[in-house]
This record gives sequence, C-alpha cells and structure tokens, in this order.
Amino acid sequence: MRKLAWQQKIAKERIVILFDLAEKEFEKHPERSKRYVELARKIGLRCNVRFPQQLKRKFCKSCNSLLIPGKSSSVRISRKALIVKCLGCNKVYRYPCREKIKTAH
Repeated sequence: MRKLAWQQKIAKERIVILFDLAEKEFEKHPERSKRYVELARKIGLRCNVRFPQQLKRKFCKSCNSLLIPGKSSSVRISRKALIVKCLGCNKVYRYPCREKIKTAH
C-alpha cells in the first residue's frame, strides 16, 4: 500500500533530523547515535521512503552505526573504487569510481 505524499514528506524530514542528531551525539553517546540511525531506517521502511545517496553512505547497513572516517570506519581509495570498512562489524563497502572519458580534439 502506497503512503500519501504528505506522509512521505514528513518521513523524509524526520529521517534528516534523526541523522543530524546521530552526528551530534556520536562523540559522547555512540550507542544513542546508533539508535537514531536504526529509527531513521525503520521510518524509511515503514513509509517506503528512499534515502538520498549521501545519507545511504553515512551508515553501516549491517550494524546501523554511523560511518565517520577515522573513528568508526576506515576509508581507502584504489584505482577503481572507494573502499569503506566499518570498524564495528568489519563489513566492507565498495563504491565504484568513474574514470573521466578522454575526448579527442
């Protein structure tokens, strides 16, 4: 069943608010930060709302922890991909890097 447009709009706003709270609380209360991410995911699933790409890459899909480079994740760059590893559960995410197409002039 599809949710109404105003319900999806409210869900998106709440997801963004929860991610902001998760970032603020990460230093002092990492477990609370993890809970905020978990709640945001539940709202997204219940209301059938897609996360923007920048938010999708901010959390680990297996342990719901916020991925902050150097603190909760390690980031490596290879020739073909950006490799992000969650330090909580050791899950590895690979995001492809596109090569620039050389044009002949």
